[in-house]
Amino acid sequence: MLLILIALMIFMSVLSSNFLTSDNLLNIVRQMSVVGIVAMGVTMVIITTGIDLSSGSVIALVSVSVATFAHPGSYPLILTIVIGLGIGLLVGVVNGTIIAKGNIAPFIVTLGTMTAARGAAMLLTDGRPVGDLSDSFQFIGQGDLLGIPVPVIIFGLVGVISYILLNKTKFGKRVYAIGGNEQAAVIAGINVDKFKILIYGFAGLLSAVGGIILTSRIASGQPTAGLMYEMDAITAAVIGGTSLSGGIGTIGGTIIGALIIGVMNNGLDQLNVSSYWQQILKGAIITVAVLIDSRKNRRK
Repeated sequence: MLLILIALMIFMSVLSSNFLTSDNLLNIVRQMSVVGIVAMGVTMVIITTGIDLSSGSVIALVSVSVATFAHPGSYPLILTIVIGLGIGLLVGVVNGTIIAKGNIAPFIVTLGTMTAARGAAMLLTDGRPVGDLSDSFQFIGQGDLLGIPVPVIIFGLVGVISYILLNKTKFGKRVYAIGGNEQAAVIAGINVDKFKILIYGFAGLLSAVGGIILTSRIASGQPTAGLMYEMDAITAAVIGGTSLSGGIGTIGGTIIGALIIGVMNNGLDQLNVSSYWQQILKGAIITVAVLIDSRKNRRK
């Protein structure tokens, strides 16, 4: 995947002289930071043979919620952030609890949550955007620190934290154990229900982080925010080598997958390729990635 990313960057730089510049490369990472952050949570979910279709709707619900509390001179910034993170965590925990305790397929549960969260976002604002956000809140998505965009810094921090969780802790070992063989994990004494709740809660939390960044970047809370972000997150994870059959996946691979999508989107935009064709290309890429994953599993 890393070689594919490098080859894609070289190819795009040949087609567009503006592609391989520091400003444009930073812009790619800034644009993909939200999807990349969401994809890290989705990766852990998929490793356990689950799926999360509610990410985009959680982004929308968090977006309108934090925008309501982020008006100049209204509430402290930290309270606004805590409220947004709390909403995402709550939705994730609800997903995990219903899946674990109700023994219902993740696809069905998160499909229902996707619809409910999007409806709640519309209900809270009557379908209208929420503007007039404070400068301190807008800094999260638009500001720079030492020349590096704040969303890029947050993306990097979330990547480090997610990597440590998945690779250096007992939590991560249990994530892989559940995805590799859930029955064996139960026999080994792992509280599978508890860890599913934690995993979906973490995914919801990262969706909330993405929602806060996106709201700050566009300077308004949008009930339509996050449309199709769940598919981009799943695509990034699958392109990065996360197996839909469970038990396989890495945070580094998902980050590379997100960057591949970002490079492709940015390059095609510079070449004035229609966004409709871009959607078709994304669909083709995820289909090919799933076919490759399926063939690998058959060989095993």
